[in-house]
Amino acid sequence: MRIHVDKLASVTRNLRLGRTLTLSPEILLEEGSVIACRVRGEKTTYNQLEDPHGRMSTLHDGDILVGALGHRNALQGYEGVMPESLKPGDTVNLLNMGGVIGQCLSHNPDVGKPFELEVLGQVLVFPEFQSRAGQPAHIRMGALKGTGLSTHCPVVYVAGTCMNAGKTAAACAAIRQLSRAGYRVGACKLTGVSLMRDALAMRDYGAEVALDFTDAGIVCTDAGSAAGVSRIIFSELAAHGVDVIVAETGDGIMGEYGVQAILEDADLKALSGAFVLCANDPVGAAGGVHHLKNAFAIQADLIAGPATDNRVGERFVATLGLPARNARADAEALGTFVLGLVAPKIAAKA
Repeated sequence: MRIHVDKLASVTRNLRLGRTLTLSPEILLEEGSVIACRVRGEKTTYNQLEDPHGRMSTLHDGDILVGALGHRNALQGYEGVMPESLKPGDTVNLLNMGGVIGQCLSHNPDVGKPFELEVLGQVLVFPEFQSRAGQPAHIRMGALKGTGLSTHCPVVYVAGTCMNAGKTAAACAAIRQLSRAGYRVGACKLTGVSLMRDALAMRDYGAEVALDFTDAGIVCTDAGSAAGVSRIIFSELAAHGVDVIVAETGDGIMGEYGVQAILEDADLKALSGAFVLCANDPVGAAGGVHHLKNAFAIQADLIAGPATDNRVGERFVATLGLPARNARADAEALGTFVLGLVAPKIAAKA
């Protein structure tokens, strides 16, 4: 069946799909499989879809969209899983704005119930010239495989106690000052659920190249994929000749997106030039510092995020024996602090 689609989700960007597509009723039931669906109903909140260029557009009843199957475990969003079976006519849910599609199990009241989607079919691609034999589309097609190059430049890790803890703002502040100091900055988001927004923000603040796990063919990271995909991303950034990498880990250090697998990986930890912990509140800051030290033998260098929004938070962070910098109140100070930590390490690697 040939169809014309209204919206392509950013999770499908590796495939460079057009708007006219061929569908099959036989669906490849695995994460990353690309399917077409019809939107059922309207929403007034969390009602947008990010396209392959990073632009947001509002979804409406009847829109035909193309996304990828996957799961999500977001405390401040949706919890969703892969369907156990799937055929045209079945109902699934839109789990995030990047176009991840699955079966919603629970939701945060702030985002409301997810869109319901009617499954239309499996998107087919035709990689062989003039071939009529289509293959089930999957986001690993066209994905990065890793260059095999070793990563020698220092990595600024930016982790948090939870989602929406200010990680991307802190990462962007660091990127801006490093870039202004004349360094070639590579940036990345290592974990989470597919969405281009944060990587694009990093580009806006001066990163020469910014990647995330979907560029490496992953819809949603977990403990089994996070460390491996980090190596692929780092090797790709190294191939671009960057001097330093700023790497954000999506969600929290105790979440379900595989951040722990990165934190306990000896080779990845050895790359650390600085470690920024973003926390939502004083308890999160104290608990995060304690957990990093005891579970992963990692000493945070700096506390950022809402826990440092004013002097009250800064005074508390001082009791932990750590400096506090806030990306919203003084992004330059945060970036300058990180620059001071990593500049000698960049010089040592040169």
